[in-house]
Amino acid sequence: MDYNMTTQDLQGRTMQARNPRTGEMDYSFEVTNNNEITEIVSDLRSSQKAWSEKTIDQRAETLNVWAKAVSSNEALLEALVQDTGRYFIATAEIARLTTMIGDWLTIGQEIFKDHPGIQSSAPTVTYQHQYKPFEVVGIIGPWNFPFLITLIDLIPALMAGSAVVVKPSEITPRFIQPLQETLKQVPELNGVCRFIQGDGETGQSLINNVDALCFTGSVKTGKLVYKSGAENFIPIYAELGGKDPVIITENADPKESAKIVLRASVQATGQACQSIERVYVHESVSDNFKTELVQLAKAVKINYPNIREGHIGPLIFDKQADIIESHITDAKDKGAVILSGGEIENHGGGKWILPTVIGNVDHSMLVMMEETFGPVIPVMTYSDVNEAIRLANDTKYGLSAAVLAGDNKEAEAIAQHIDAGAVSIQDCGITTYVFDGEKNWFKESGIGASRMGEMGMLRFFRKKVLYTQSASENYGIDAMGER
Repeated sequence: MDYNMTTQDLQGRTMQARNPRTGEMDYSFEVTNNNEITEIVSDLRSSQKAWSEKTIDQRAETLNVWAKAVSSNEALLEALVQDTGRYFIATAEIARLTTMIGDWLTIGQEIFKDHPGIQSSAPTVTYQHQYKPFEVVGIIGPWNFPFLITLIDLIPALMAGSAVVVKPSEITPRFIQPLQETLKQVPELNGVCRFIQGDGETGQSLINNVDALCFTGSVKTGKLVYKSGAENFIPIYAELGGKDPVIITENADPKESAKIVLRASVQATGQACQSIERVYVHESVSDNFKTELVQLAKAVKINYPNIREGHIGPLIFDKQADIIESHITDAKDKGAVILSGGEIENHGGGKWILPTVIGNVDHSMLVMMEETFGPVIPVMTYSDVNEAIRLANDTKYGLSAAVLAGDNKEAEAIAQHIDAGAVSIQDCGITTYVFDGEKNWFKESGIGASRMGEMGMLRFFRKKVLYTQSASENYGIDAMGER
């Protein structure tokens, strides 16, 4: 996907999408062309003012009406299942909409609360803040959680009073049409929320038309998006790749640690930015940890042929299978040992890979340095905790991390030295279900304001200050002269 190009008229261009369970290119869609995008954004601008003048409670009420339409739309669920090859995660993505609206309403009510004038440093001047939402926010979504991750940006933007146009990934486009049908059932929302379809060219056209943009995707594409945002002089909020480490100390329970790590590495077939992709375990507990981890890994089942059975789904993006395979091959060529899994399996045209535990790894290997985005768990031992911290920080990424130790105090002391936006203590991947705490991305894992906590909504505002002078007599020009 190229976000650094001259856009052309995309009229009449169609694309096809692969079914991750069958491998067939069984879905086609028409790309939204430049003129259509310009027209859509113009319509959204016309509707945004009335939307922003509503109270946040009124906007939440409208969104809740939409959530009911979404939850009852079987075609939407079926499309999302076909897009991702997963049933239970797709169901959870849709269910999250209702709770997310309530969460953001609570945050928004605090932001929009009336605040009296604040005394400034000048005795006769008070001030207050006003939050002006961006008129139109663009969202470019990923393929790994096509609905949920879009919602993480979409709901706070709408709650803030912005209009929003979303371009989901061209890898997972089937859910867009039924989702648009649910929006049509809520005309008030349909006037300020629209979806477009296409690839990088479409994304470039979107950036050219909106006032702010949220992007979730790879570091490579994220840099191009950020460059395009700079050329258009708009803010870019980008969450990019990760290579999340976990440090397991000598005082941690190796069996409990293995259970936590397996879940955090394998959930969603490892196709998640916050998946654990590097394990650093103390040498005194490494054997017990690896033995337990391999045993647990070998018990994991794929959801084929029955999509409602098993633990993990197929690899959604065909090219990701090639990346995973190249990382495993590179590790083996450099002396690593495959302890479980290790092979891409073809079933019914789809591609699966069972949890792959790799021992005898080091930082010369791709599997320890580049984002794998699959259920691959490389395990490296260490003897000194300072060495473990150095290894954890030896990366271009800084999305999140984890520490498993004997107690919270020990884990917290280590966590403070890890260069990552969020560190889970005595667990892994807490950011997958807790959105309260604000965080910034470190290094190349992202840029811009936090998408979590209060800042997750504040990023969609331009903050104004109103100064009020209460002095009975104002200064004249003489008071400002050079005397």
